[in-house]
Amino acid sequence: MSTLLISHPCFVRHQTPLGHPERPDRMRVVERILEHERFQPLQRESSPAATFDQLCLAHPEDYVREIEDAAPTEGMIQLDADTTMSSGTWEAAVRGVGGAILAVDEVMAGKVNNAFAASRPPGHHAEKTKAMGFCFFNNAAIAARHAQKIHGAERVAVVDWDVHHGNGTQDIFWNDPSVMYCSTHEMPLYPGTGAANERGEHDTIVNAPLRAGDGGSEFREAMEIAILPRIEAFRPDLIVISAGFDAHVRDPLANLNLVEADYGWATAQLMDLADRFANGRIVSILEGGYDLEGLARSTAAHVMTLMRGG
Repeated sequence: MSTLLISHPCFVRHQTPLGHPERPDRMRVVERILEHERFQPLQRESSPAATFDQLCLAHPEDYVREIEDAAPTEGMIQLDADTTMSSGTWEAAVRGVGGAILAVDEVMAGKVNNAFAASRPPGHHAEKTKAMGFCFFNNAAIAARHAQKIHGAERVAVVDWDVHHGNGTQDIFWNDPSVMYCSTHEMPLYPGTGAANERGEHDTIVNAPLRAGDGGSEFREAMEIAILPRIEAFRPDLIVISAGFDAHVRDPLANLNLVEADYGWATAQLMDLADRFANGRIVSILEGGYDLEGLARSTAAHVMTLMRGG
């Protein structure tokens, strides 16, 4: 079996203001690097649009309608200081969710071992009823809920190595013993959540904050001590990765010093756990990463590692 890449041309049509870090060029460099000859063995599929009911797997109906109603037909609107909608945003956000769901369907059906959904806008800051931090719908949370509802997954682990804490994913799963949310992130940093003592109602929230200036050794230690043993004890049926690459040393929005080899290493560690407990099933979803070269190189390392197990 192989690794599945899911994307769609609409993701470059989600426009943001000039100078905004979450810009269409992010998707262009990811697409360009994954067109390289070494990625030709990837299976490729187009992201479908999620249904209204699928969007509601992690968000209330009123919130989904509120976002749809806010979407402009021309120009841009601001939902907050960071989060902008253009005429292309609604389709991109809905297909981002749809791509994550398709990834789950293909992986859970055994058609591929793992999948990478390359989409924007990102999702892990989207809380149940709040768009923020460039995010509208929580792709990773919806993917986990879909795996449970449609495919009977009893336990899902969501692992988030974006440099910013996934407050939205934590918010959605705070009271849920069937989903474990694990995060490494820089702290203090936006959005201000993610302290180690934030553990959820059922001790299934695992935060391993890093400090400004930390690099690969501290990241790997956090994974080895705080996160990987907890996932092992949880024995998930599926691992979902919130794959943000903004902890890279080149990234302008934070102060961690990871390099692409660190992402390859972390991917391999999660693949080992997935092989042991989840029949190899991994769904990875692009989150942040705002230096174009760092994003491209890190994505390449991540996907190459997935392919070696696909």
